[in-house]
Amino acid sequence: LQGKYHGNPMHIAVIISNCLREERRILAAASMPVQGPLEKSLQNSVVSERQRNVEHKVSAIKNSAQMTDQDVKYLEDLQEEFDFRYKTIQSLEQSDKNSILIKQEMLALQTMLNTLDYKRKEVLSKIGRVIHEIDMLMSNMLTEELLDWKRRQQIACIGGPLHGGLDQLQNCFTLLAESLFQVRRQLEKLDELLTRLTYDGDPIPVQRPQLLEKVNFLLYNLFRNSFVVERQPCMPTHPQRPMVLKTLIQFTVKLRLLIKLPELNYQIRVKATIDKNVSTVSNRRFLLCGTHVKAMNMDESANGSLSVEFRHLQPKEMKSSAGSKGNEGPHMVTEELHSISFETQVCLYGLTINLETSSLPVVMISNVSQLPNAWASIIWYNLSTNDPQNLSFFNNPPAAPLSQLLEVLSWQFSSYVGRGLNSEQLNMLAEKLMGQQVSYNDYQLSWAKFCKEHLPGKSFTFWVWLEAILDLIKKHILPLWIDGYVMGFVSKEKERILLKDKTPGTFLLRFSESNLGGITFTWVDQLENGDVTFHSVEPYNKGRLSALPFADILRDYKVIMADNVPENPLKYLYPDIPKDKAFGKHYSCQPSEVSKPSDGGGKGYVPSVFIPVSKILNDSADPPSPSDLLPMSPSVYAVLREHLSPTVIETAVS
Repeated sequence: LQGKYHGNPMHIAVIISNCLREERRILAAASMPVQGPLEKSLQNSVVSERQRNVEHKVSAIKNSAQMTDQDVKYLEDLQEEFDFRYKTIQSLEQSDKNSILIKQEMLALQTMLNTLDYKRKEVLSKIGRVIHEIDMLMSNMLTEELLDWKRRQQIACIGGPLHGGLDQLQNCFTLLAESLFQVRRQLEKLDELLTRLTYDGDPIPVQRPQLLEKVNFLLYNLFRNSFVVERQPCMPTHPQRPMVLKTLIQFTVKLRLLIKLPELNYQIRVKATIDKNVSTVSNRRFLLCGTHVKAMNMDESANGSLSVEFRHLQPKEMKSSAGSKGNEGPHMVTEELHSISFETQVCLYGLTINLETSSLPVVMISNVSQLPNAWASIIWYNLSTNDPQNLSFFNNPPAAPLSQLLEVLSWQFSSYVGRGLNSEQLNMLAEKLMGQQVSYNDYQLSWAKFCKEHLPGKSFTFWVWLEAILDLIKKHILPLWIDGYVMGFVSKEKERILLKDKTPGTFLLRFSESNLGGITFTWVDQLENGDVTFHSVEPYNKGRLSALPFADILRDYKVIMADNVPENPLKYLYPDIPKDKAFGKHYSCQPSEVSKPSDGGGKGYVPSVFIPVSKILNDSADPPSPSDLLPMSPSVYAVLREHLSPTVIETAVS
């Protein structure tokens, strides 16, 4: 590991990050009851059967080519024998040629020539069949396999299951290339045999040129299809946000040639460019800084594939003379798609083949604040189309099936914060996107509703709201989310239905619908007359959670009910899990008891404890508004308790 990654620790960090991400996804998928429509389509049994058929056919073609080698060798031996015997007769004196033995030998040579003719036709026929089999396989199943792999790569880039199968494809491409080069050598051998012997009706001069042209054509196509982007452009600082690139920040991208031949090691130099021969929808233009030409080799990849990884590329925006950059709206930049292209040339066995490929469309940002909307564009593009180069996609973005979009949203959670969404959570998101409807299976959601239009009565879009929740989970409540203790996506109406029949003190955690990146908790209580009441605390945002861990807030939270002593109303996490059992392992320390001056850390100070406190009024029959539950500052509460009685505090607050 030291020898391989000593000069590039960021590279191994990305590899480990991807491994951990896949582990999180597997664990999250194991807890999900049902596969979504996209994942089902990727694991189609018909696709698996086709993969097996391709491998079987490639193996059969390789065997056929090797068997034809033996036929060509037999033909060569037969011709050498014929040549020797024929030249022996030719060297005899004229008088000797009239003998009976010589005449018999001439008849035998005629029979041998007939056999040679038959064998030449047979070998050409077998070569033709091998070429036809390769042609059919490349035109149908292998092309479909490659397209399926590219589609799986698209889905993996937006959080779906990590795609495999490239090593199997490499094996198929390599075996087919080896078979075609083997057939090419067989045709060269036939040409060599032709120069030493030909005759009227000889099939070689008629059929060989056509077969050689077909072999070269298949080799050109095979090489062109074998040049792929193995890992799409990605900033190492944001491994779960590929295809979003920030100007002047390095990104990595890896390419592979699926035809793995030792002769090509370090012989193919790949050049990277951006927006080559492509007119984008904006006036922004970029160039790539850093090392943009590198040789493909078999030494850098763990599996020994013929590949090249660009690790030090940086996009730089070129200054526009039109000066139109300032007129672009906040969404325009994140809806512009750009293309990173790669070109190289393969020279092998007299063939020269120019190869080109491109990354999936990327979004260029100049400020990290544009990252969420840029990532939304990447999600929408790769969910909606398998076209690898539709750079004008957002001129008229199509609607997306809501059922598939919800599956992708769940992937954002499983890949980014380690736990996907269950059907109840997805139903809440569906209602938020389309309103109250019976079913979302056939619902088509517009791009504008997903990412551009504000939610009803709010000053932000659905995607901005969801992205803020992802950020909140990642930075402040990740262990609680992974354990499954945060219900999160539940409406206020559903929340009350769930809690109304539960033991007083039962609570649940949900994300705020009105605040960006906020989490709140609601608990059920019972009044003296037996009526049920609900209390929700003002949402905690990342600023307040930076000061106190959320698990500690749940442990230490207190409310003042009229003249009562402050107490913690949170007893059971929904449905009936004792609070300390659920969150005990996440508490940062044990709650402090009543402090004494001698307990202090020194200089006579009394240790302080940060305790979240809310006040609830009992003289109102209506449920308290969020403003009733604004947490009181711990310092204010401490001073009040020190100098005032509970009755005076009640009067002052009222």
